[in-house]
Amino acid sequence: MNVEKVKALQALKTSKGQIEGIIKMMEDERYCVDISNQIIAAQALLKKANMLILKQHMHHCVKDAIKNDNGEEKIDEIIDILSKIMDK
Repeated sequence: MNVEKVKALQALKTSKGQIEGIIKMMEDERYCVDISNQIIAAQALLKKANMLILKQHMHHCVKDAIKNDNGEEKIDEIIDILSKIMDK
């Protein structure tokens, strides 16, 4: 597993722990602003993981597809993903 995937996996595992903590906070009826801050932190980790995965994809899958003269589909996939990210 390459460096980007290892970092993305760690970010996802950390965000999983945060989400479990958020659920516990909700069940314990903790202060809403504290819960919201934890949700923001989890979202930031998910964004980080997504960017690492996309970086890995660009450096490996897209690069290889372009070298093999069939990169158009991979480029279209990246454009589609970026449009989804920007729409949020």
